[in-house]
Amino acid sequence: MGLLVKIDGVENKELGCREKLLKFLKENTHSGKVSPQVEVFKSIDVQKDSFHWVMSTFDTDRDFEKVDPAGWNLKNYLANPVILWSHDYTIPAIGYAENVKAETILEGDIVFNDKEFDEFGWSIGQRVKAGALRCGSVGFIAEEVEFLEAKDRECDLIFRKQELLEFSICCVPANPFARNGEKRLEITEVIQEPETLSFYERVCSGLRARA
Repeated sequence: MGLLVKIDGVENKELGCREKLLKFLKENTHSGKVSPQVEVFKSIDVQKDSFHWVMSTFDTDRDFEKVDPAGWNLKNYLANPVILWSHDYTIPAIGYAENVKAETILEGDIVFNDKEFDEFGWSIGQRVKAGALRCGSVGFIAEEVEFLEAKDRECDLIFRKQELLEFSICCVPANPFARNGEKRLEITEVIQEPETLSFYERVCSGLRARA
């Protein structure tokens, strides 16, 4: 799975390749600190119990990278604990998080929007409730990183300090150590439909086309 990477707020598709991202970070890391601003979006197949979600662990993921749970900066996120759909900043949040904390793992409780004012957000919650959606993804700014060079290394890169921007419901985990299935699903386009359809109906058409 390719990474989603933004440099100073602009998506850089070239850095979605793991090797190129490692090279970029090495060239732009000084004394462990990263400059310019690098936003990384990494997915995990979440475990849920009444919408309690494991958002990130310290396991080595499919990109041969780790995110240190002791390094999470949650201050700004706790002031605006949004839950998004697939890192899409162009549509309103589909819910919010409560009781977010980072100890041995990053975890929290998710509350999806009510159907009365957000049919789409509510429908994502219904898919989660039914088990049709089981994956989530953290979006964060990398602040400090550690590179590992030993031949017997467990991973190539450890994100040591990072600021949590948002948590998204999505479909493909980068972290394989949680236990549910995996399937990629992204809204990359809205299928052309007659103008009489609502935004919610058009988005759902896109979901059906990608499922």
